[in-house]
Amino acid sequence: MDKTASGWLNGFIGVLIFSGSLPATRVAVMDFDPTFVTSARAAIAGLLGLAMLLLFRQKRPERGDLLSLVIVALGVVVGFPLLTALALKHVTSAHSIIFVGLLPLATAIFGVLRGGERPRPAFWLFSCIGSALVAGFALMQGVTASPVGDGLMLAAIVVCGLGYAEGAALSRKLGGWQVICWALTLSLPIMLVLTFVTLPPSFAAVGSHAWIGLAYVSLFSMLIGFVFWYRGLAHGGIAAVGQLQLLQPFFGLALAATLLHEQVSWLMVVVTLGVVLCVFGAKKFAR
Repeated sequence: MDKTASGWLNGFIGVLIFSGSLPATRVAVMDFDPTFVTSARAAIAGLLGLAMLLLFRQKRPERGDLLSLVIVALGVVVGFPLLTALALKHVTSAHSIIFVGLLPLATAIFGVLRGGERPRPAFWLFSCIGSALVAGFALMQGVTASPVGDGLMLAAIVVCGLGYAEGAALSRKLGGWQVICWALTLSLPIMLVLTFVTLPPSFAAVGSHAWIGLAYVSLFSMLIGFVFWYRGLAHGGIAAVGQLQLLQPFFGLALAATLLHEQVSWLMVVVTLGVVLCVFGAKKFAR
């Protein structure tokens, strides 16, 4: 398998894993405080990441890599998990998943700014069409939607796009799993302290569904998914492989309807399918 094909395969696996993140977070924040979910998932993944670095005797990053690792940590370890956890207190996971359709555009923009990529003009056309469908859906919700929840989701998309692009660029030098492990390790001291500070006074009222949700976002969303995702972005290109995220709302809506029994309107399905179609056009003109 050549490098480009490997990038797309790894990216697709990463998207599949990430598709369960918002439904799992939604389940977790039903019984846990959003801040605790954010810190606990990062602390658990950070301990595992540190163990992996020690086990495989990875060399420490150079001083010049620290700023990039801080950006990755702020974007995907702290920013996106916290903002989405807060947003899911106001909106359903089915509603929030639609905003993921904006993530490829954000990732592509930061891929240009931080990764030095130069997609062709037609790429931006398809990417913008997909994003416009998502933005139009959010606006059509009117009073039935939560301005607070939507604002938090938009902020989450921006910081996540930056974290994706920065991590992908750094993965070309350090390796995909090494980048997320170092970013998690860098934030581990703060996340451990925050976890104990926000620890629930009692776990008696916490259901098994919340524990399962926390376990998923800690192991898969925070660590395993990034092993595949950063490798895919580094091998296949940030802007190109990043368009696979247009498939994430489709998988996420299916999970939200199947596992959480949330209502998925026909409008959500139509918007999601329209966004998914844009990936094929954007992929063709990504380079």
